[in-house]
Amino acid sequence: MRFLTALIVIFSLAGVLASALALREHYNTEPSACSINEHWDCGAVNHSPYAVISGVPKIGELPVALIGIMGYAVLAAVAGRSRMLTLVLALIAFAFALRLSYIEWRVLMTWCIYCVSSQVIISIVLLLALVSVIAGRGTAAEPA
Repeated sequence: MRFLTALIVIFSLAGVLASALALREHYNTEPSACSINEHWDCGAVNHSPYAVISGVPKIGELPVALIGIMGYAVLAAVAGRSRMLTLVLALIAFAFALRLSYIEWRVLMTWCIYCVSSQVIISIVLLLALVSVIAGRGTAAEPA
């Protein structure tokens, strides 16, 4: 179990990094370094209206990448404490990532390498959390 927890923490920290790179791109005013072609452009994705959640009280616009940083940090912190909570949070994050993937695919028709990396990472975290819950069934202790 400790190995699965360590993997969840490591991948969550990788998610923090991917989200931080996306956040840096969100605030970048220079041409995007990862603007590869019309289908791969981090700048286009991270400067789109879908890169923020508007109307947040006392904040205004909340960058989606900042939500990613906070979400991955919470996953890393919770991973060793509760397998079920880790699974639930990873499932919520995965659903949010699916929504963002759909927007990149069907609305923007442009992909961001940092965002795709984050989507792969949360998929792995979800799978690890699920394995942790299944493997932990029948054990006396809840913490991973």
